[in-house]
Amino acid sequence: MTINRRKGIRFSTYIAPDQSPFEKLFDIFKELITHTSGDVDEALDWLRELDKEYSLTDENYTIEDFIEDLKAKGYLREEFKIGDKDGAGEGTSEADLAITAKMERVIRKAALDQIFGKIKRSGSGDHKTGKPGRGDEHTGEYREYRFGDSLERISITESLKNAQINHGIGNFNLSEEDLVVEDTQFKAQMSTVLMIDISHSMILYGEDRITPAKKVAMALAELITTRYPKDTLDILVFGNDAWPIPIKELPYLRVGPYHTNTVAGLQLAMDMLRRKRNTNKQIFMITDGKPSCIRLPDGTYYKNSVGLDDYIVEKCYNMARQARKLHIPITTFMIAKDPYLTQFVRHFTEANKGKAFFTGIKGLGEMIFEDYEQNRRKRLKG
Repeated sequence: MTINRRKGIRFSTYIAPDQSPFEKLFDIFKELITHTSGDVDEALDWLRELDKEYSLTDENYTIEDFIEDLKAKGYLREEFKIGDKDGAGEGTSEADLAITAKMERVIRKAALDQIFGKIKRSGSGDHKTGKPGRGDEHTGEYREYRFGDSLERISITESLKNAQINHGIGNFNLSEEDLVVEDTQFKAQMSTVLMIDISHSMILYGEDRITPAKKVAMALAELITTRYPKDTLDILVFGNDAWPIPIKELPYLRVGPYHTNTVAGLQLAMDMLRRKRNTNKQIFMITDGKPSCIRLPDGTYYKNSVGLDDYIVEKCYNMARQARKLHIPITTFMIAKDPYLTQFVRHFTEANKGKAFFTGIKGLGEMIFEDYEQNRRKRLKG
């Protein structure tokens, strides 16, 4: 007699993780401070509004207690400004709250956990090239000893086994021909430049596109510095012009009243990579708009926000071709799906022989991580 067993999903009551009042508020605060670009006062105002609506605190632990804990734990600091009271010449000091370097690291770590949550830290932190030789990545394979191999590379177990096979157990003899070393692989480095569009369109149409881009940059920075410490990551932003920013400034990144000078961003990215000694180089570009600005030789700006300007577009294609000659692939993450922009990006990608992803803000981080890993494997094995 066959017994039919029903298969299904068993639902149970959700049990929230056991968190202290500080930890609960801290998780929310980290998200708010990212959205407000490091503005502590604005983040706390939002937190107070959320507290009114969702009763996040009670009489035993208030928002003020939370602020004091943030200062005591080294996440916030007070910046004093000297002012003039009522024009009477009497000096007064007012304290503004600002996040500390410790808080900046926490925000980057939170972005990494949020976007790349499944990634585990690796002890080696390097990339395999797939090419055997004298390196420090073990392959599990053995080869004969060669003059010049260091003694610590000799596999004692395998060498003794060869001696017993070749000379017998009764008359033990270990010769150079018996020695074997464990083969290793060269390790290589990857240099990446991440370009972030901060033109005004990144916050237009009621959609915040700069915060996801900022989170991706922080997560990528944290990933590389922890898992691949020998890799390099440079970050630049581009609007009317392009300029590099240090990783510590990422939480404070804001959109400006800029057009999109893609050419300036690519020029700066390639200049950065030319100074790197690594063979493996790549550019990631996050943008949501068409190139609409270029700087002319006399220092003036040529701007055209209507459609795709042939002059500006051709300059972009030229930059893509230059990067290709330098063996620098460009991966474009286009946060827009307009048909004419899609066509431009496809032509741009063809000129560089790179890659392009047409995506919204959701899933951007996962895409960039996956492409970073794929590019690394492909470039380092090539």
